[in-house]
Amino acid sequence: MQNSTHLPPAIFLMGPTASGKSKIALEIAENFPVEIISVDSAQVYRRMNIGTAKPDPATLNKIPHHLIDLIDPDQHYSAAQFRHDALHVMHEITRRGKIPLLTGGTMLYFRALREGLSLLPSADRNLRLTLENMANELGWPAMHQKLAELDQETAARIKPTDSQRIQRALEVCYLTQQPMSEILKMPRQSDFPFHTINIALIPSERSQLHVRIAHRFEAMLKNGLIEEVQVIRGEFPSLDLESPSMRCVGYRQVCLYLNNQISNAELRDMGIAATRQLAKRQLTWLRGMQTGTVQEFDCLADNLEVQIQRFLLATIEKN
Repeated sequence: MQNSTHLPPAIFLMGPTASGKSKIALEIAENFPVEIISVDSAQVYRRMNIGTAKPDPATLNKIPHHLIDLIDPDQHYSAAQFRHDALHVMHEITRRGKIPLLTGGTMLYFRALREGLSLLPSADRNLRLTLENMANELGWPAMHQKLAELDQETAARIKPTDSQRIQRALEVCYLTQQPMSEILKMPRQSDFPFHTINIALIPSERSQLHVRIAHRFEAMLKNGLIEEVQVIRGEFPSLDLESPSMRCVGYRQVCLYLNNQISNAELRDMGIAATRQLAKRQLTWLRGMQTGTVQEFDCLADNLEVQIQRFLLATIEKN
């Protein structure tokens, strides 16, 4: 590993959903020579604007943003693809004499970028077709049982109806002759040639974050989230509840509503509950980061922008 003092800087701005990351990122961009890279597995999808809280066109024109609107909702995007694309963009930003500012809520992407990827094999099209044919015959719960026989630890983490994850876990088992859970425990191969300045927005009062989450989801519904999903499903009729894009928080609940499986009131309540669960997972991940490597700020503080600006001035000058 190279000495971090000789590596170009990159800013990681992390935090749970509704903690104000986007607003802070724009504030930083007004005061520092940065370009923003989205670390968001939902913002990669074109047409998915309201439910992903994507920056509006005026903001995108004013401040450079990257890794937004990469694929259509019926396509797939992996952590490996993100790492490849993010590193490429980070190098380009550095060559322009600017600092990459990575912000978003997809913690798996932050981890893949910083720590590298596990040694899992690439997808095998023929094997996947075989597994799909087996599932059509036996059903995904039966395929889940097969997985439990090969890799009990992974099967315990996956629902019997989660076809995408069951298929991937079985694929890994058959290709490597090892349980996926064992491969994931192996050391990762990482080459990350940047010195990171890590900022985490953590709420001092979880209840206040919950209030923000409720207001945010209600605003999305008011701004046309249901209509957005209707248009997307009309353009991409192959989408269903198991499609990666429609599994995103908010979109899944709207799909259930459009399928007449839940009421409008249930849509609101379930959407807010799912967003709160996402925030809880994000905070758990942040708490698991190595102490001393992350500078935490209270996202509810009145002078948050000033605090972060002072920290960045001191940190960037020191490095």
